[in-house]
Amino acid sequence: MGSQKFAVLLCADDSDYVKKIYGGYFGVFVRMLEEEGETWDMFRVSNGQFPEDEKVGEYDGFVITGSCNDAHGNDLWICKLLNLLKKLNGMKKKVLGICFGHQILGRALGGKIGRASSGWDIGITNINLQPSKIFSSLKMPASLSIIECHRDEVWELPPKAEVMARSNKTGIEMFRYGDHFMGIQGHPEYTKDILFNLIDRLLHRDLIEESFAEEAKSKLEANEPDKEARKKLCIGFLKGRL
Repeated sequence: MGSQKFAVLLCADDSDYVKKIYGGYFGVFVRMLEEEGETWDMFRVSNGQFPEDEKVGEYDGFVITGSCNDAHGNDLWICKLLNLLKKLNGMKKKVLGICFGHQILGRALGGKIGRASSGWDIGITNINLQPSKIFSSLKMPASLSIIECHRDEVWELPPKAEVMARSNKTGIEMFRYGDHFMGIQGHPEYTKDILFNLIDRLLHRDLIEESFAEEAKSKLEANEPDKEARKKLCIGFLKGRL
């Protein structure tokens, strides 16, 4: 068997901080998911850079990142990404969607997505795992804490999708569709310093209030996300071991 090949579909521009410390979001994802002997490529889909049609089949799996854009928007690149996801669904290619990626996967499958009625969820959130054979095979606990940073959510999924986790704030924190699509609303790839920096950027852009930012930061200092369990889940799913 040849070495496995994966692609990260980047849906956001790198912040200066993430670029300097981690070599961009691509570096953050590769650090979490890469194992020896694999090839990882990057496509900046939000800048219109997509894998060529005839090369899509060469990849064993794809990761779709978070984004500042709305997954319910109709920007040209978002429409193009939806078409690619429909094609990958037909090919049964493994796709792991994170945050915006989770929402766009839900949309590509015919689900409904939009603004969360409960507003922003920023910080470390406790999510409750639903009974699933995937979790039992990984010996996962009944709940996990994960870094979140979103104000949109998946409202509704097609009947064939399995909702894998919920939280007090978000009804669909994680789902899978068949054995090939999985969406995670939180950010298993983030570290606390990345979120700290992101809170400052959101504040600077007037997307959140200062009091909200301060509260989110103080809560962050008191909690730790369950990184290893999340990493195990993402790697196991993407590489067909679950």
